[in-house]
Amino acid sequence: MMKTLKDTKPGETVTLVKYHDTGDVDLRRHLLGMGFVKGAKITVKKVATLGDPIEMSVKGYDVCLRKEEAENIEVE
Repeated sequence: MMKTLKDTKPGETVTLVKYHDTGDVDLRRHLLGMGFVKGAKITVKKVATLGDPIEMSVKGYDVCLRKEEAENIEVE
């Protein structure tokens, strides 16, 4: 089964596999610039009470993403 960033639990560290084509292209470009590249280690710090947004850390950046965008990022 394919796992996305949205499925990752707080405290878990995953590796970015790929982006899906359904996401926001400008956001993808912005995330790539911050280190969200294939093979990057992403640690989920916390998830808001209703599951949105998700706070994570990648290459020294702390980033919050909406669930809709997190589900477009495949991880392992």
